[in-house]
This record gives sequence, structure tokens and C-alpha cells, in this order.
Amino acid sequence: MISLRQLFICCSFLVLLPISKPLHANENWGLSSTERSLFTMKGSNTIGASLGPSLAKLYLEHNGVQEVRILPSNIENEYKISGLLQGREVYIDIAAHGSSTGFRALHSNSADIAMSSRPIKDKEVKKLAALGDMLDLHAEHVIAIDGIAVIVHPNNPLTQLSVQQIAKVFSGEIHNWNQLSSSYSGAINIYARDNNSGTWDTFKNLVLGKKIPLSESAQRFESNDLLSDTVTADPQGIGFVGLASVRQAKPLSVSDENTVALQPLHMTVATEDYPLARRLHLYTAPTGRNWAANDFLSFVHGQSGQEVVEKVGFVSQNPVAVDNLEDRQGPNEYLELTRSAKRLSLNFRFKPSSASLDNKARQDILRLSQFLQLAENRHMRLLLIGFGDEKQSQRRAHILSKLRASAVKSALRHQGISSLPVAGFGAFKPVATNSSSKRIKNRRVEVWLVPEDSHTETLSMAWR
Repeated sequence: MISLRQLFICCSFLVLLPISKPLHANENWGLSSTERSLFTMKGSNTIGASLGPSLAKLYLEHNGVQEVRILPSNIENEYKISGLLQGREVYIDIAAHGSSTGFRALHSNSADIAMSSRPIKDKEVKKLAALGDMLDLHAEHVIAIDGIAVIVHPNNPLTQLSVQQIAKVFSGEIHNWNQLSSSYSGAINIYARDNNSGTWDTFKNLVLGKKIPLSESAQRFESNDLLSDTVTADPQGIGFVGLASVRQAKPLSVSDENTVALQPLHMTVATEDYPLARRLHLYTAPTGRNWAANDFLSFVHGQSGQEVVEKVGFVSQNPVAVDNLEDRQGPNEYLELTRSAKRLSLNFRFKPSSASLDNKARQDILRLSQFLQLAENRHMRLLLIGFGDEKQSQRRAHILSKLRASAVKSALRHQGISSLPVAGFGAFKPVATNSSSKRIKNRRVEVWLVPEDSHTETLSMAWR
């Protein structure tokens, strides 16, 4: 359990990894006269199918490489991103056969970067210990946010399901559409990703858990896009895919226990409030000496790299300010506090069982700092609102939620960014069930932009 003392300490000792700007016209990336390969990425099909090649292509172009092309291999889901630099070929290899294959490739030294659509597992951290701490800020790189969309045929009248209902469908307990809708019937056909897929791992962890098996009748797919197209062609079908692969299928709104059903939209996925939101990762050895791979990671974290994330169809981590929703929910004090504010498309979260900001949050501190330096935002002030879960008493949850907001305030102060007095609302507005390990999602800090002439400062001081 996180102590109050730990939360106070973390406010003062946050070390951030700079988001470097990519260098231009790298003549040879330190390659010898005979070397042509810059680095190799292996792992997630979710990343490797389109996002990885697109990022690699733009990275080469930003560094002066000419005639850059994405060349498919004879092997499905493998690519060479190739171009000419001073008359000789340089390239990046990508093999996208599932997240677990990326970590195996790191262990065998056959890849410089592992692509993963799920967090690294404890057993993988131990297996890769010789490379260093794979949970370190320099090893774990969140490059995009994705939402796992539960999809059905476009003519299916169903509009939403709970996580619990989805689990019953994919286990086969619910096997006919008339068990979910009075206006639709027929046997349910289940489509799922294969066992190597990070999408499958995430779906299994967030929906099925350890005790609920996938129905034996489910058809399995290596490709998100092929699965989506199959559901679109099957009026009785249901499946799950990454957000970028919804295509012509119909995505359902999803709720968790005691939460509001949310569509997998930009804002709900970016803040990770959507129940099936997930992070897309790149992992490297924290002491990796491949200069080009490290430079590529800096490029991906930056503005240009995140714009590629958006173009491909995932949710970038570049902050976006969104006008307030009239139907937003929460206690009256919260509604009044945010009445004239704009919500930013990021939440700060913390490491499991820790008072420290997680690796994505530490990068987001720098992104937020850069966002506030834009001319259109210089007249705005930041409001940080903390939330918690019901594991603690109501009073303790309230205190911890404010201290989480204080931790973010302290980290921003280190970047020269001031903010309004923080507010905390304890276990209000849960975005995940408090009855399982998913409760950690409720331990978050929302970020709001407030006009200078707003009354919010007076209100937030009153509620400190």
C-alpha cells in the first residue's frame, strides 16, 4: 500500500527523460563501410503492420535518406524500410509476428527493439535481466495509445456491452444474440486474435482474466485487419481488434462494473478512461549502444513521430484541449470547478503499488511543458484534479488523490510550469471496477486548462 510519506517524497524526486529532437542528415549513424542495417524491430503485429513501417520511413526521410520505400518480404508481416544515403542502401528491418516474439528476439540478440502492444511481463523482465532493468525509463517507451474495439456487423442493432457480458460472449456462455438483444437472434460467431498477439494478451487480461477460457469455437487470426473484415462480412460475427483496424465494422460502447459505457473515441482512449484502452510500447536494452535505434526512439517520442501515430489511426500523445462536455459527470464541486475549463487529452498515472509517476507520465510532463509554451496556451492556467479508488477509507482516498495531484504539480514545477492549487475527489468518477487489480486505473490525475479570468482559483483554494 502507498504511504502518505511516499507520496510526499515522490513530489520532490522525479527524474525525466528528455524528448530529443531527431537529428538531420546523419551521414552514416556510425556504420562501417560494409554495414547497411540501422536496426531491427520485432514483435507486435498491431505496431508492425503499419505504424512501425510508417515511423521508420519518416525517420529515414528526416535524416536525409532518399527514395525511401517500404518493401514487403516473402514472409508475411515482415518488411524492409530501405533508402539511399550518399549512394548506398541503408535499411530498417521489421518482423511483426506478435508481442512475445519481440521479447524473445531481444533475448536472442536478433532485434534491437521489441514492439509490444502490452506491458512486459514479470517473467520477461527476469529473462532479460542481463540487458538491464527492462522497466527503466530508458527501456520502456510508450509510443501511442490504442483502444481494443469490440466489433460487430454494421447491421447489428446492439450498441453497448459491459466487460462482464463480453467475457460471457467470448467464453461461449452467451451463445445467441437473443440473449443480448430482443431484436436480433442467431448463433454468435466468435473471432479472436492468435496467442502470439499482444492484442490477445491485453483482451485476455482486461476481459477474460485467468479463470475464463476463450470458446473453443473461436476462429483465430494473426492480422487485425483480416479479423475486422471477416466480422464485417458476417452478420452473426463479433470480434476484437486494435483501434486502427475497426475499418467498416461497428464498434460497441463498453462499460466496466459501476462505470458509464464509453465509445473507443480519441478522448476516451487518450486519457485511458475507456475500459479497453491500452498502451503501445517499444522496449530496448536500457544500456543499448545502437545509436540509430536510440535516435529513432527520440524521434518517435517527438512531435513528428506522434503525428505519424495519429495519421496511422492510433491516438497520439501530443496533448489536445477539448471543450467541456455538458453531460460530464461527477460531484457538484467537480462540475463547478471545471465549468469554464477545457480538458486535456492525458491523465497522469502511477507505477503499481508506488508513489512514483509511471514512465508514460514522466514523458507526458515534458509534452505538457512544451504544449504550454505554445502562444495560444500562454494565457491559460493548469488545474490538476486527483482521483483514487475505494481500497482505502473515504478520507484516506481523498487525501491520497490530492497528494497524487501534488506529485504532478511538483514535477511540472521542475519544468518551470506553475499550476493552480490542486484538488482531489477521492474515489468519485471511477473509470474501472474497484473489485480487481484494474482499480489502479482509478488512481489518476486529470489535467484541465483554465482561462486566466476564471473563478476556478478561488474555488480550488476553498477545496484544498
